[in-house]
Amino acid sequence: MSDDRRRVVRRVGAIVLAVNLALVLAKGGVWWVSGSLAVGSEAVNSLADSVYSIVVLAGLYLTTQPPDFEHPHGHERIEPFVSLFVAVGVFAAGGAVLWNATTSVLNGTYGVDGGAAAVVVLVGTAGAKYGLYRYCLRIGEERHSPAVTAAALDNRNDILTAAAALVGVLGAAAGAPILDPIAGAVVSLGIFYTGYEIVRDNVNYLVGAAPPEELRREIIERALAHPEVRGAHDVVAHYVGPEVDVSLHIEVEGDMTLFEAHDIESEVVEAVRAMPEVDDVFVHVDPKELGEWKPDPEADRLAGIDDDRGADGNDGSDSSEADATADGNS
Repeated sequence: MSDDRRRVVRRVGAIVLAVNLALVLAKGGVWWVSGSLAVGSEAVNSLADSVYSIVVLAGLYLTTQPPDFEHPHGHERIEPFVSLFVAVGVFAAGGAVLWNATTSVLNGTYGVDGGAAAVVVLVGTAGAKYGLYRYCLRIGEERHSPAVTAAALDNRNDILTAAAALVGVLGAAAGAPILDPIAGAVVSLGIFYTGYEIVRDNVNYLVGAAPPEELRREIIERALAHPEVRGAHDVVAHYVGPEVDVSLHIEVEGDMTLFEAHDIESEVVEAVRAMPEVDDVFVHVDPKELGEWKPDPEADRLAGIDDDRGADGNDGSDSSEADATADGNS
């Protein structure tokens, strides 16, 4: 992990925590003055956000530690667990919103008019959370950080809860207080779905799922871009934490020296490793004379190659294989 990524990811955690603490104070003050249930629920929500933001900040600090003897590949593999903790917080927020909506209807405690101050603080909350959402989403995508992306989705949820609370406040002022719990119940469903999104994405990181097809296609294209590579097969790419490990076989003519083959292997490794999502790359060189060139329909499909090789993995004719693969490289 680069020092720049480490610094940026840690800064995101600190900013999210600072904004959540500021919102706790603002919402708590309005709740104290107005007694609005909608604003009070939002204050509790921001307090919960602040608590788990501390845990997320600590988790991001751990995941951005440099490699050491016990963790030679770094600590990035901790990051999906941080994201799953965020998912737990999201599910808890969804449950709390739904609980508040249900109990307020049963107890008849909904629809307190919070006045202009409540409207201002809720609109401000939505604006602040939208800014955090866009900021975290951009950093999460640029730095390939599942924990920061999960924080972005959680901030998106907070926009929804603030909007629901605003509906309640405005509904009370307009003489339709029942809008408060109805809006809260609807928003809770969206929150639960966000929790599902976070769990779905990060379980893939933990179980070593394959990355998206676009990334696998780029891996193969980078390998085939080398002028001495005639084909590729047994291409395996999978997540190890939020990063991707790659192994593949490249096919070369067998009459080159060991030094030449080594240089080709090193250049292919560097080309694939230059992808920001990729951590480690393992390349095996197959010379034609050993009969190890073989069809790989998935690799050929991603690279847009029509494979003319025979079933035994050798040339259908001495030139057809090189010609077909060279066409795919051009």
